[in-house]
Amino acid sequence: MSEAVQNNKIENLIIIGSGPAGLTSAIYSARANLAPLMIEGEEAGGQLMLTTEVENFPGFEHGVTGSELIGVMRKQAEKFGTRFITRNVTKVDFTTQPFKILIGANMYLAKSVIISTGASAKFLGLPSEKTYMNRGVSACATCDGAFFRNQEIIVVGGGDTAMEEAQFLTRFASKVFIVHRKDQFRASKIMADRTMKNPKIEVVWNSEVIEVLGDSKGMNGAKVRNLVDGSVKDMAVTGLFLAIGHKPNTDLFKGVLDMNETGYLITQGQSTYTNIPGVFAAGDVQDHVYRQAVTAAGTGCMAAIDAERWLEGNEAH
Repeated sequence: MSEAVQNNKIENLIIIGSGPAGLTSAIYSARANLAPLMIEGEEAGGQLMLTTEVENFPGFEHGVTGSELIGVMRKQAEKFGTRFITRNVTKVDFTTQPFKILIGANMYLAKSVIISTGASAKFLGLPSEKTYMNRGVSACATCDGAFFRNQEIIVVGGGDTAMEEAQFLTRFASKVFIVHRKDQFRASKIMADRTMKNPKIEVVWNSEVIEVLGDSKGMNGAKVRNLVDGSVKDMAVTGLFLAIGHKPNTDLFKGVLDMNETGYLITQGQSTYTNIPGVFAAGDVQDHVYRQAVTAAGTGCMAAIDAERWLEGNEAH
């Protein structure tokens, strides 16, 4: 690390990541006069930047687009004195104080750090899936289910999340097809049984979606291949929900911070403390249960308050 160009200023707080968790922590910590530095990443704004309409964020009765919501939060954070670097962190060293954060050859020093790098939904990797993202293809039933009233849709997956999303979607859709690669679910028995008993759900076993079909208006079908006999059929569906898991963006912190087997950062009790004092985690990087913009924002507020109190207790600023 000695080759890095060191920025001698020691920041009170560096926030890594700029979704609702990071931006909320920036608003709170900036108002507490911590003058936070946010390293927002080259894909700033997180998963909300992939969502078109957000109807469930409190305070926006007519809905708001994901990018507008992030834009408003960012302006608010900036108004109170947050500074931004639109680059990706390449390495961290949390072994000694001050903490060292590298962006390429530039090193930044901080007394405390909030990690809000989020998680990314796993996709099938089809070019057509990208084409119809937010025009029929979604990775969040809670966010987008209401847009599919009286429509026939597909859920891809075989775990508990897929079962939950399929059941939730039956509130809106006229029919939900679960497309699963195997001949049995890996979901818990109770969730699988509930799914099989739901008259609105039909399971397409031993199958995979190989192409999303559509036109200029959006998605209008999917090509599904049977993995046993190789046959392909077109299904006239207007929605494709992916429930094959999320990957937390924590590769940077492997071997540095405690994480669970999937890679989510572990926080202590009902706090945002990680296993390293002075390093906090907020949002989807540590939450694999709720994964909503509003819960991410809530933990961002908690992380800012935790960091502020920790700094006061350590007389660090």
